[in-house]
Amino acid sequence: MIPVHDDNPIDITPLVTYGLIAACVLAFLWQLGLDEQAGQLAVYRYGVVPAVLLGEAELPPGVAAVPPALTVLSSMFLHGGFMHLAGNMLYLWIFGNNIENALGTTRYLIFYAACGLAAALAQTFSAPASTIPMIGASGAISGVLGAYLLYYPHARVTVLIPLGIFLHTVRWPAGWVLGAWFALQVGSSLMSDPSQPGVAWLAHVGGFVAGLALAGALRAARARA
Repeated sequence: MIPVHDDNPIDITPLVTYGLIAACVLAFLWQLGLDEQAGQLAVYRYGVVPAVLLGEAELPPGVAAVPPALTVLSSMFLHGGFMHLAGNMLYLWIFGNNIENALGTTRYLIFYAACGLAAALAQTFSAPASTIPMIGASGAISGVLGAYLLYYPHARVTVLIPLGIFLHTVRWPAGWVLGAWFALQVGSSLMSDPSQPGVAWLAHVGGFVAGLALAGALRAARARA
């Protein structure tokens, strides 16, 4: 199930969403310019390594480039391959502009970073001794999806569904699309071992839940204002 468009107009130019996409693309182009060894080194330098973040381990001399706490931010701009980048940017392109429109530029940027932090911590505490680096914008974008589910559950989303060699197009409410997406993340997290290499499913779950909670709190705060 691949979302390609939502019928949910905005009345701003989503500069933060565009900027985040541009930053991720530029970071990926930088990664492509590195040789294999330098590329692996960059992932350890700027990715979140749970044991290092929690102070249970240290990177070898000469590897650490930023304080462990800052890797929570730097990791959000690196990706493990073209499909990893493309999938994340597609979701951010479709759903991010509406959340930026709803929250405003500054609050949206803080919201995005907070969801990324929650996602990194969810994955980190699920495997605190892990020395496997985590990279990608998935956790922060999962928070955007959580907010979208809360704010726009009835917005129509056009999705592509592979049926053999054919692609079938359907328009479903965002509640169905994002609910199914979240169920897949939860199910995958239950069947995976977070201490092993692979997709950081719990980061997706943590980011999504954080996005729901933060979006709800922000909406309640606006209602009281």
